[in-house]
Amino acid sequence: MTNETLLLIDGFNLLSRGYFATAYGKSEEQLPKNKDGLYINGLRVFFQKLVNLIDKHHVTHIAIAWDVKRNETIRSQKYEFYKASRGDLPDPLIQQYETSKLILEQIGVNQISVSSYEADDIIGTLSKKWCEQKGGACLIYSNDRDLFQLLTEKTTQIIAQKGKDVLYTIETFIQDYSIHPNQWVDVKALLGDKSDNIPGCPGVGEKSALPLIQHYGSIENIYIKIDDLDPKFNRIKKKLLTGKETVSISKELSEIFCSISELDDVSFDEMEWQHPKQQMGKVFDHFGLKIKI
Repeated sequence: MTNETLLLIDGFNLLSRGYFATAYGKSEEQLPKNKDGLYINGLRVFFQKLVNLIDKHHVTHIAIAWDVKRNETIRSQKYEFYKASRGDLPDPLIQQYETSKLILEQIGVNQISVSSYEADDIIGTLSKKWCEQKGGACLIYSNDRDLFQLLTEKTTQIIAQKGKDVLYTIETFIQDYSIHPNQWVDVKALLGDKSDNIPGCPGVGEKSALPLIQHYGSIENIYIKIDDLDPKFNRIKKKLLTGKETVSISKELSEIFCSISELDDVSFDEMEWQHPKQQMGKVFDHFGLKIKI
């Protein structure tokens, strides 16, 4: 057993939530800038949360996972409609993304981006590898419920709820949904995701999707037994048959990759956190960020 703890952060998930929470109702001209004219509203939230997470959870290793551009991912290259409905990002947010990468480099926080893959896939690969190689705790910070499929006895997701962080464990998940986390992707395959343009099964909502997976275990088993479906699901049988192709595609799009070959040789030593608080303070001050450390 080890006392080491790895913290994995979906970088853009945290930065964008911080940005939109503090930019609500304001024009770009009203957003705060530092002495160099750089926007900092999202950066303040990002780095204060980073510092708080490291201190509170006694983090020994840390990595920030970044997405590549939407149209460069494996999923978008195969299915052009994937995330195609999302609009362009505000310029101040894009600027703060670039600034955040620079600050993270200067304070010694490891950052990872892999061509064709999304942050979720990087987190999935690293969390699995960490648990296999190190055996210590792995904490994932993101409000993306897709990541529930990564929960294990060692891997926990930290979710922001009502102004506080909640540790969402595998036990909590099973208690809430009565399925195993690796079955979450099957629920997602039926539900789809409007924000990502994942179709799911039209006409099948939350009241049916979860009970179907609780009963049959997977979408594959549903279709194996579709001709002898339990009578309580007869009202959606036609919808399931009609949506078979989109359900299959939706599962493919929703499943997180946990074995990115480009990360085979990744070293967790590079992710070790050295606690350079004095250095952090100087960097934050340079960028005009008031962060409590």
